Amino acid sequence: MGTEGSYPETTRFNASLEGLRAVASIGVLLTHVAFQTGLPPTSFIGGILGRFDFFVPVFFTLSAFLLWRRYGPRAGREVSWTRYLASRLGRIFPAYLVVVAAVLMLLPDAYRITGAQQVANLTMAQIYVPGGLAPGLTHLWSLCVEVAFYAALPLLAVVAGALPGRARIPVIVLVAVVSLGWAWLPFVAASPAPGVANLQILPPAFACWFAVGMIAAEVEGRLTPRVLRILGSRPVWWVLAVVTLWIAAQPWYGPVGLVHPQPGEFVLRVLAGTVFTAAAVLPYALAPRDGLLTTPAFQALGRWSYSIFLVHLPVLELMFPLTGISPFTGHTALIAVLTLAVTVPVSAALYVLVEEPARAMTRRKIRENKGVVRRLSSNTPQYE
Repeated sequence: MGTEGSYPETTRFNASLEGLRAVASIGVLLTHVAFQTGLPPTSFIGGILGRFDFFVPVFFTLSAFLLWRRYGPRAGREVSWTRYLASRLGRIFPAYLVVVAAVLMLLPDAYRITGAQQVANLTMAQIYVPGGLAPGLTHLWSLCVEVAFYAALPLLAVVAGALPGRARIPVIVLVAVVSLGWAWLPFVAASPAPGVANLQILPPAFACWFAVGMIAAEVEGRLTPRVLRILGSRPVWWVLAVVTLWIAAQPWYGPVGLVHPQPGEFVLRVLAGTVFTAAAVLPYALAPRDGLLTTPAFQALGRWSYSIFLVHLPVLELMFPLTGISPFTGHTALIAVLTLAVTVPVSAALYVLVEEPARAMTRRKIRENKGVVRRLSSNTPQYE
């Protein structure tokens, strides 16, 4: 059991979460295949796959859990936020820039966008710019939201660290509940509009999805054996996740497809995503054990999951001219198989050639700078 102010023993590498990243990346791929091939969202399979976009909150929750357990108040150690931000930049931007640049140069529809749109996509500012989502890169809106959380984490950790330990979870819950009012703010509800971006998808709207991971990090190592046994019943949690998908896919719950939701409909979607990500992530985060997700195949796909997320949509869009199949005309299974067959090896190559070298270089630079600081400090006269 972890104690207040200490780093929980369970913060070692959790292989199940690596495998869950693989599931989430493939889930996002499949939801885009279902939409692009015109699978009816009112059918059972079409509705379920259409709501596979709830694997996006799974990414948000995983990031919040892993970062909060390492940098949050329970870490019980001094954090260099400069090194933290440098490591995040080295982790996210190199592969991102390679993919965005390739799409802007090679995908005809993306090549024709304006210079302002190109700059917005290269700087991960597209959700803040009217018409900023470019063809082949529209899925990257969620990465912009996630990076906003990375940027806000130092401030969140400092504020949370000033709170009594028992107050942190209630405050996180309160912030999440308040965030549900974002969609009803007049300037948000009036968007998108000519010259105005879709403010509904800005970072404050998704605080609930990050809150799930932060709360999980707060309770990690403190759960009773009974709660751990409940979390260990993973099939039950996956049933809950699928039922949530089915409910969220029904027309009476909210608009299906890409119809812009009204504020109340948007909040219902966020709440369904919150239930889904809690059911998918918490059993693996808080009651880890070996299983399917810890097998070598899922571990490899998990390592490549960021690249899978980055490249799958441009690969999917290329499948249509390459096969001669028109978008929205069916052939869902064929397009899904072909997209996976191309996406996985391309992602593996991107990981080996860009992601991992960039991360290694970033770690090396951080160590070198840390060594320089130590040497300078040791040569600095000390005064009373």
